[in-house]
Amino acid sequence: MTRLSRRTSLATLTACALALALPASAQPKAGEPLKIGFVYVSPIGDAGWTFQHDTGRKQMEAALGGRVTTKFIENVPEGTDAERVIRDLAATGHHLIFTTSFGYMNPTIKVAQAFPNTKFEHATGYKTSKNVGIYNARFYEGRYLAGIVAGKMSKTGIAGYVAAFPIPEVVMGINAFARGLRSVNPKAEVKVIWVSAWFDPGKESEAANTLISQNADVLTHHTDSTATMQTAEAKKVYAVAYHSDMSKYGPNAQLTAVTHHWGDYYTRVAQSVLDGKWQQDNVWGGIKDGMIKLAPFNKIVPADVQAMVKKAEAEIAAGKLSPFTGPMKDNTGKERLAAGKTITDAELSRMDYYVQGVVGKLPSSK
Repeated sequence: MTRLSRRTSLATLTACALALALPASAQPKAGEPLKIGFVYVSPIGDAGWTFQHDTGRKQMEAALGGRVTTKFIENVPEGTDAERVIRDLAATGHHLIFTTSFGYMNPTIKVAQAFPNTKFEHATGYKTSKNVGIYNARFYEGRYLAGIVAGKMSKTGIAGYVAAFPIPEVVMGINAFARGLRSVNPKAEVKVIWVSAWFDPGKESEAANTLISQNADVLTHHTDSTATMQTAEAKKVYAVAYHSDMSKYGPNAQLTAVTHHWGDYYTRVAQSVLDGKWQQDNVWGGIKDGMIKLAPFNKIVPADVQAMVKKAEAEIAAGKLSPFTGPMKDNTGKERLAAGKTITDAELSRMDYYVQGVVGKLPSSK
């Protein structure tokens, strides 16, 4: 036996031993509730990304009653901690596990290989396997509408954007916001500050203050806390909230909010597992699916602006309007979409450039 074949044999034996040692999760026994696990990247709090997912979890529990029981782990960092938490949930008999942050993608795939009878659902990623489905919302549709509001309400023509990481999900939101902004104010600009964190109120507040000092009079954010909204309120500028309605933190500042709604999806997926009909899928729902909604407008938003936004919202839902229809150039002047062409989902999923109107150079996501 050669050294290479000996190594291969040892690796095979080790893998077999590990497979035998790991509990194989299966369908719950008759009469037992389906155990469902949720992994959250930030504290639940009372607004934000994680709060919206937890609201969806509660909606699912209410809809399915005693047929399900849930457990959530909050504030789980992306990386090795996430893998440990996901593995623990699978090992303790959770037959369906939702992992709700982009950085949980690889840990989810890794744990799923060890628990082939457990169903996993990962939010915002792109990797799948036989027992891993992915789901996401078309946040960019709401971002475009938010851009219209910002463009009509800004006096300086400068909007500020507090962003987490330069991954396509965030980049397409920035670009959609800029497209909406410039659809009503062709000379308007978006300035972006990256904070390299999903949840860091200190960094988010600092970034918001910096953007205000750069003459931004409307702010928005792709981060999880209410810090941007609170800063806007304190500095007497406008803001569009993200994830949740944050009007109680900015009663004067918040113009509206782009809100996410997961409850119907969670209920549908859990029901499919209960029925033994779950299948791996790639779901990307938007305004027409009820996964993206705008919060009520602040009374300071003029009626004609509200009507304009509602018209665009209805056109997006009907498939008559896309935030990304050409002609569209990036902010270096390079054509990205010819006139009349609409961007594909595949192109959206790898978006790595700023469109016209966004100031600066996009940092690398690596």
